[in-house]
Amino acid sequence: MTFWPLRARKCLHDNHGVLTETVPIKSIKIYFRSLLSVPAGAFAFCVGAPLLMASPAHADFRVCNGTQNLVGVAIGYRAQDGWNTEGWWQVPASTCATLIEGELQSRYYYLYAEDAARGGRWTGNINMCVAENEFKIVGVNDCFTRGHQRMGFKEYDTGRQGSWMVQLSDTPGSQEGQN
Repeated sequence: MTFWPLRARKCLHDNHGVLTETVPIKSIKIYFRSLLSVPAGAFAFCVGAPLLMASPAHADFRVCNGTQNLVGVAIGYRAQDGWNTEGWWQVPASTCATLIEGELQSRYYYLYAEDAARGGRWTGNINMCVAENEFKIVGVNDCFTRGHQRMGFKEYDTGRQGSWMVQLSDTPGSQEGQN
């Protein structure tokens, strides 16, 4: 959780619109009195705008599709109940998808992806279970006997970063993760 320094904002009006300035919290009483003489709409903007602008940083695991085709993506990770694999996220061309929302809990994540149009794959050497339709599978052993398929996932070492992004591309070797 990020804690922001306690600051107040004052609004000044000039011929070009509304300006904002950060001021120490001690000065808030002085500016509050001057804000009472500001029209109601401007006052609402001055009070509400800082709340809208100060959004917290988002931590998550994202996959961006840098190809011209739809890509199906599956992810693997270690959880309290063991190894999990989940899929399929459909990531259209030139867009991104969030696979895990919130602060990442593991150091290692595993990814497998398929190009829906051309059949290309982004794989690795870590075998995990997948299914043909939407799935969440606990465990990575005995995929076939449990009615699943086994695919090679690529390992991404996040170094315990809070967020991570993988860029999928048509160019070999350019899909390395980054935070």
